[in-house]
Amino acid sequence: MSPPLRILGIETSCDETAASVILRDSDGKGHILGDVVLSQLEEHSAYGGVVPEIAARAHVEALDTLIEEALLRAGVTLSDIDAIAATSGPGLIGGLIVGLMTGKAIARATGKPLYAVNHLEGHALTARLTDGLSFPYLMLLVSGGHTQLILVKGVGEYERWGTTIDDALGEAFDKTAKLLGLPYPGGPAVERAALAGDPQRFDFPRPLVGDARLDFSFSGLKTAVRQAAQSLEPVTEQDIADICASFQRAISRTLKDRVGRGLKRFKAEHGSVARPALVVAGGVAANQVLRSTLQTLCAQSGFDFIAPPLSLCTDNAAMIAWAGAERLAAGMAADGLDVAPRSRWPLDAQAQALLGSGKRGAKA
Repeated sequence: MSPPLRILGIETSCDETAASVILRDSDGKGHILGDVVLSQLEEHSAYGGVVPEIAARAHVEALDTLIEEALLRAGVTLSDIDAIAATSGPGLIGGLIVGLMTGKAIARATGKPLYAVNHLEGHALTARLTDGLSFPYLMLLVSGGHTQLILVKGVGEYERWGTTIDDALGEAFDKTAKLLGLPYPGGPAVERAALAGDPQRFDFPRPLVGDARLDFSFSGLKTAVRQAAQSLEPVTEQDIADICASFQRAISRTLKDRVGRGLKRFKAEHGSVARPALVVAGGVAANQVLRSTLQTLCAQSGFDFIAPPLSLCTDNAAMIAWAGAERLAAGMAADGLDVAPRSRWPLDAQAQALLGSGKRGAKA
């Protein structure tokens, strides 16, 4: 048993400003004591995507207040905190600088240790905060900047099995929405439109289905959507609904194949795990069609399906605080105050540097 740990987490990697205080109790269980997230959706919606300079400025204006609010909700002061954890990458460099520099300042002023956290590690470990999941397990990260299938072996031990070779899934949703004149963010807009659509009307391609490797590709699907829309111009509301429904169907079938192969590999390599689990994280995990597909796949494959609450699937500071708590509890060394933010930071440093590896792309 380890002593209880209270960690202050800071997250500013993209367009949410967030602060949180979590407790890791002596049994290793996690408790969120205070959690605050400020969305910048209104600031960026007019541009159809995140503007880095606007995001960084908004972080500067809001972060100090959010940290005070998180501490207030948790009923603690900085003197009660055992360590500070701040996202150090990957992400938009301006936002990362704001959060990490704030974490450094607090660490310097209080004498508390600082943990510079990989944003993707926050996602990877969230299921241990919410569900107490044991290692190893498989994680599908689907978001605006990342689509990865990752074996989570332990704190700081990650093996990337698959990644996107072009667009991330969330990016494909956003670009499809923009193409069809739907509002930003694209994921929820496409899902809403698809409810009134015919998923059988368009036979869109399912990239890499049948391929032995576990990578993903969505660029060809996005091109097929554009060609379908152009062939119908001017498109009607029903055309848009049918395109969205058919797009989701193609994505669903693609994920079923890609992830299904991953589940088989996990069982082949980790057959001794009594209750294998697939964890799904990232904003796209909120899509009900895709979630239903993965739930059914897991049930058929003998896997537990674990999707943290939506508030912990998208960008948040509780997962960053928890990653810091896990590192502190494991006896890992804190970072020095000279640690630098990293816009590109792969979770698996040994993996080949493809687009979705974390070496390129900003949003997670």
